[in-house]
Amino acid sequence: MTDNTLLQRINQHQYLRDLRNKLLHLHRMLLDTERISYEQVRGRVSSSELFQLVVADEQFAWLHCISELVVQIDETLSSDQPISLKDVQNLIASGRILIAPSEAGNEFARKYYAALQREPSVVLAHAEVSELLASK
Repeated sequence: MTDNTLLQRINQHQYLRDLRNKLLHLHRMLLDTERISYEQVRGRVSSSELFQLVVADEQFAWLHCISELVVQIDETLSSDQPISLKDVQNLIASGRILIAPSEAGNEFARKYYAALQREPSVVLAHAEVSELLASK
C-alpha cells in the first residue's frame, strides 16, 4: 500500500466520522423540535419515554431515515473490508438526497422542510451537514 493510498483511507475514515457526527447533531436538533411539538399537545415526557416514542411512535418515525444513514456509515467504518471510493460516494449521495427539504417531497422531505422553517438550530445543523457534503 502506498502512502497516498494510506492517506486516502485515513481521509475517508475521517470524512465519514465527521459526516456521522454532523448527521447525529442534525438528528438531535430535529428530535428536540419534534419533542417540543409532541409535548405541546400531550405534556412533558421523560428521557426514557422519549426513547420509546422515537422507536415506536408515528410522529417520530420520519427521523429514522437519518438514523439509518448513520448506521450505514457506522457499518462502513467498522467493516473489515477497506472502504472503497464507491462506498464513500454512495454515502455522500444518500446524505445529499436525504437532506434535500421539499414542500412537495416524501414525508421526510416535507417534515424536514417544516423544521427548517421554524427552528434556527436545525438550519445551522443543516448548514454544517450541507457544507461537508459539498466539500467532496
